[in-house]
Amino acid sequence: MGWIIALIVGGVAGWLASLLMNRDASMGVVLNIVVGCVGSVIGNLIAGPLLGISGSVQEFSLRGLIVAVIGAVVLLGIVNLIQRGRVR
Repeated sequence: MGWIIALIVGGVAGWLASLLMNRDASMGVVLNIVVGCVGSVIGNLIAGPLLGISGSVQEFSLRGLIVAVIGAVVLLGIVNLIQRGRVR
């Protein structure tokens, strides 16, 4: 049951991050889930030591969602920097 909640919360976190980074049109549901789940890991790596907070996408909590969105925004920012360096 925990992985189902992780997929739902990860999808919502990825979707919110893609809205904040203006990438919503180029991302689908699966990519939103991946970005949200990976963003949760990145968010925990950032927010844990720096802010002393952590959250998990496996349990639905506002703290876990905020941490996942922060990590997903960082992940999308890195992807934007990498894609900006490519010749279009």
